[in-house]
Amino acid sequence: MVFVDPESLPSQQQELAEYQLHENTLTDAGYLSFLNRLVDCMLPHLTFPAPSLLDYGSGPCQALAHLFARHGYHTDCFDPLFGPFEIPAKHYDIITATESIEHFHQPAKEWHRWMTLLKPGGWLGIMTKRVISADKFAQWHYKNDPTHVSFFSVETFTWLAQQHHLNVIFPQRDIVLMQKPEQ
Repeated sequence: MVFVDPESLPSQQQELAEYQLHENTLTDAGYLSFLNRLVDCMLPHLTFPAPSLLDYGSGPCQALAHLFARHGYHTDCFDPLFGPFEIPAKHYDIITATESIEHFHQPAKEWHRWMTLLKPGGWLGIMTKRVISADKFAQWHYKNDPTHVSFFSVETFTWLAQQHHLNVIFPQRDIVLMQKPEQ
C-alpha cells in the first residue's frame, strides 16, 4: 500500500473543488459503461432475497444506484462530500466502492467500518486502479490527482482478505471482490 503523508492530505474544500471539475453524469454513456463493469461483476453475487446494497462514495449523481435500479435493486448511498452524509443503521449484503477507496484519508478506519456494515456472507466490490510496482508508480498519472491519497495493490488486498478471513477474487484489472465468511 502507498499513501500520502498525513501532513499533505487535501482539505475537504480542496477535495470538493477537484471533484466539481469532473463531468460524470447520468447522461454520460462512457461513465455509465465504466461503472457498469462493477455492476456486471456483482450481479452473480446478488443471490440474497431482497438484498441490501450500499454504494460507499456514491458521488453527486449516485450513478451506481441507478445502474443497480435497472436490475430491480434499491441501493442506499453514502458520500461524505455530496451526501447522503449518514449511513442507515443497518447491515448490508453488498457494499460497493467505485473509484472511492483511493480518496480515503484513514483507510484502516474506513475498512473497519465496512467490515462492521457487511453482513456475514456479504460481498464487498471495489473498483480502483492498483499499484503494480515502484517503477510504474513513479510514472503513474493516477497518483497525480491531488485527491488520490491511498493506493492499493493485489498484495494489499490479499493481505486484507487474509486478516479478515475474506474470500478474494480479482475479476478485472481494477476490480476486486471480497466475500465475508458466513458466521
